Amino acid sequence: MKNSCCGKTNTYEQKFVHESSPDKSGLAIRPIKKGSVRMKTTNLLRLAFSIAIIAVFGLLGCEKLETYSIDAPSDLQSRIDSIAALKPNTGDTTYLIIGTRIVGAENNSSGWWSAFSDYFTVPVNKLLHIEFVNYGTGVNNWNNWNLAVATAEREAAGYSEYFLLRSDAYGWGNSDFSLSRISHNYPDTDGDGNIWNDFRATMQGAKVTIEVDHSVTGNVYVTSTAVGTNGTTLVQTYQQPVSATADIVAFLVADGSHFVMKKAYLIPSKVSVVEDVNPVSIAITGAPDFVELGNDDFWGDAIATVTFADGSLKQVDKSELIFTVIPDMSTLGKKTVIVSYNKTMQGAYGPAVSTFYTLEVTTSIVSLEVTTLPIITTYYFYNSNPIRFNTRGLVVTAIYSDGATAVLTNSSLEFGTIPAAEGSQNVVISYVGSTSTVTTTCPVTLIKGVGQVGATDFSTAWWTAFSDDYNVPSGSSKTLTMYCYSNNVNNWNSPCTILRKADKTENAVVRMDNFGWGPGYGTATLTSDWNWSVFTSNISGSRVVITVTNNGDDTADILYNVTYANGETHFQKYAGVTVDSSDLNCALVIEGAYVVFVE
Repeated sequence: MKNSCCGKTNTYEQKFVHESSPDKSGLAIRPIKKGSVRMKTTNLLRLAFSIAIIAVFGLLGCEKLETYSIDAPSDLQSRIDSIAALKPNTGDTTYLIIGTRIVGAENNSSGWWSAFSDYFTVPVNKLLHIEFVNYGTGVNNWNNWNLAVATAEREAAGYSEYFLLRSDAYGWGNSDFSLSRISHNYPDTDGDGNIWNDFRATMQGAKVTIEVDHSVTGNVYVTSTAVGTNGTTLVQTYQQPVSATADIVAFLVADGSHFVMKKAYLIPSKVSVVEDVNPVSIAITGAPDFVELGNDDFWGDAIATVTFADGSLKQVDKSELIFTVIPDMSTLGKKTVIVSYNKTMQGAYGPAVSTFYTLEVTTSIVSLEVTTLPIITTYYFYNSNPIRFNTRGLVVTAIYSDGATAVLTNSSLEFGTIPAAEGSQNVVISYVGSTSTVTTTCPVTLIKGVGQVGATDFSTAWWTAFSDDYNVPSGSSKTLTMYCYSNNVNNWNSPCTILRKADKTENAVVRMDNFGWGPGYGTATLTSDWNWSVFTSNISGSRVVITVTNNGDDTADILYNVTYANGETHFQKYAGVTVDSSDLNCALVIEGAYVVFVE
């Protein structure tokens, strides 16, 4: 009979029956005895082996490889399976094996940074193409796919992220990252003036294609295309500088979502030349506010950041700048520095952009005085590690050799750590001048707590530091009282509450900043009274009281009562989280912060 593969027909002299195998995607090839004809076992084996080999070569010519089930001899199946599992290379296309077919829990309970796809290495001058079906809770825009592009795999030495790009036209990354380079076509399909409810609906079950093009120009170009079951097509693009010589690594991250991976392959890059763009502005940060007489360094640790016409940013070295006005550092008084930059993104000379900053040349500083205490003067501690001093609200005044005084910026000072010992302590504050170092101290008080979660130096990574589990019986509440100290970088550098069973099965994880996830989170009602413009800057030093209430009806409430160090109070509440009231525990987890329990 004839066996057809990819349109090619092979004719065999012996008759065979092709029948679908119930547990494999391939075909079962079984010999048929003709009447009373007997064949020796050795001949049958030889014939089966020959036909299997022909089938293998036929399979290798197919675009889509399937595994064939063959009855004899016993090791042929494993041989063919191993051949079929090889990465096929068809001309300019290199197909990649997908080991993790389903990324994230299928009930969309996977929290942020807990479920990942395979790593896909993208060499220079190659384009990674991946296809998958996207599913999410539908609760938040970010409960869909997230793409990480990094220097290496997460556990590898030297790992760092170029950027994290979310499907909802948002992301973050290194100093080259810029939200302004994200573009999308997300429509308002129902005409209610809100594109995001339409976005969430379209992304449920959407077929997604992501291309990560690692150009020889030293840039990566990302294009995502999602085709929803409703027929809507969503396209998002992003670009950013990356290494022009080293491989980059891309992988997907679930967040209240999961993905069914379909295909991955590499093809040649589509970008060999990048269009040059001109600079549009320059900004100087970190320049000194004053310089002592005798010190000619008017630049110090300043950083120049140039913005280009495409929205990209670039930090440029002092040697690339033109100082059109150089201050006279030999006389006292206010000075002005004018800075220009006249190169395009690719380094060609072009139209210049300019800015200026001012500083003051002063006499030497002979002493320092703390004229206003910082907002946080009492610290709670538990372990013996030195404590970071929070300078918020601190005012230090310098006294100069000529008797003049001036307030110093905190950036011009150096601060010691706080010894972890109960009672009154002093923090050393220093000014390092051109000829000498001047110091003073700031008094603080330390009180020992009863426990701690998170590292005192704010180095704790997500999902690595947890409190004990506290049982919350049906119809009762559990209250935890603590002080939180944070790096104040992100909203989520604050305590998160986990609701789970005794066997660690999670119901929900809720943060202090009006956000959460988990199978029981979708039923929660959220209320809060935060002022988001100052939320992050006020986390450190806050007194936080978290109350978890088991309502006894398979729901639970979580209430955060927060008092900032400046006395301002706020709350965050999650009501009606679905739980098992007969088996409810709570625990805390933290990132980039630590909490000290006081009750």
